[in-house]
Amino acid sequence: MLNVVIVGYGEMFTNLIAGALDANCNIVGVFRAERIKYNPLIRKIKDMFNPSLDYNYIKSYNLHEIKAKSINSKEFKKAILKLNPDIILVGSWGERIKKEIYDLPKIATINAHPSLLPKYRGPNPYFWTIKNQEQTSGISFHLIDDNYDSGAILAQEEVKIYPSDTGKSLKERTVLTARGVVCELLKDLSEDIIIPLTQKEEKSTYYSHPCNLQLDFSKSAIENYALIRAIYPWGAAYFFNDSDCIKALPQGSEIVDNNSEFNESGTVCEIDIKNKIIGILCSDNKILRIRIENNKSCDRFFTRNYMKRELYVGQVIYD
Repeated sequence: MLNVVIVGYGEMFTNLIAGALDANCNIVGVFRAERIKYNPLIRKIKDMFNPSLDYNYIKSYNLHEIKAKSINSKEFKKAILKLNPDIILVGSWGERIKKEIYDLPKIATINAHPSLLPKYRGPNPYFWTIKNQEQTSGISFHLIDDNYDSGAILAQEEVKIYPSDTGKSLKERTVLTARGVVCELLKDLSEDIIIPLTQKEEKSTYYSHPCNLQLDFSKSAIENYALIRAIYPWGAAYFFNDSDCIKALPQGSEIVDNNSEFNESGTVCEIDIKNKIIGILCSDNKILRIRIENNKSCDRFFTRNYMKRELYVGQVIYD
């Protein structure tokens, strides 16, 4: 039976815990990101009155929590030396892990990265794969080394991207896939039959944090719709009407044929007050029907007493 320490946060973290339990591993310790994100008093209050999924999961399985300020701290190193794990599993982590830490376990420190490496290294591949209109993504388990997401691959599995996927739905399917893959990986590692595969650097791509979320109607409706879906639920794509920012929701947004009289990109072709939808013509002569975020700031675009900035059919939205 392998002794495992699991580090991370959110759905990837909890699914790695579940996968390790499925593989009948002994989870000797866990280290959640809230330990470094919040000061001890705030974390204690949060755990008491507004506990996270991570905290509830740890408590429900009565797992031992490692207490440290950083994964690279003396406290964490001391805890690992005492627990003496075979494997450290990492699922979503913001710190670069130092060699003196990732070399500590008997077998390896292994990261779960939500893409088909070596493509889409870096943070939030969920966003970038959808934005770039990929048809597949995946989950990769790789050895941690000195660089980001570049270590030899131990296991991979493809995850299909559907035309309606958001960052949220793709992430949900990916972390569930990760649970099954890590279960099989840990079983294989206990039998010493895994051969790491070196990543092909010539095929690698790296993307940083999501940026430039402004819709551009001089581009196609498909490109803009992909951006709306990709950034959800971490943020919202947007466009401006005068000086006001209008945020888009993926739910209720869609692409339709242009049956209007208009042919200039950026033209408002439809305003559906009841459903809070604005239809805007894009460069591919398709109308992107955008569901507007429901809040007071956006409500005024649909009221007649706000004439200065009221949207109207035939108006052209410029960047």
